[in-house]
Amino acid sequence: MSHAQIVDLARNAILLSLLVSAPMLAVSLGIGLAVSIFQSVTQIQEQTLVFLPKLVGVSAIFLIALPWMVQLLVKFTTELFRGLPQFAA
Repeated sequence: MSHAQIVDLARNAILLSLLVSAPMLAVSLGIGLAVSIFQSVTQIQEQTLVFLPKLVGVSAIFLIALPWMVQLLVKFTTELFRGLPQFAA
């Protein structure tokens, strides 16, 4: 297994992890920003106010995007196992 193959495999794994986590991170960022703006406008300084909306939003997007995420992970794993003899050589 050459260094180029290892680097390519690691790059693909990192890109896949970023792609899979991006929807939940984006929703969390958006909800956090919206609640922070709401807190600033209403002058409510409660630190725990952001927790429940983020939890609901991230859970919802996780359930919505789960089939897509599983499909990407299964495809990557299948390609990895198919290329295993090539990597072992």
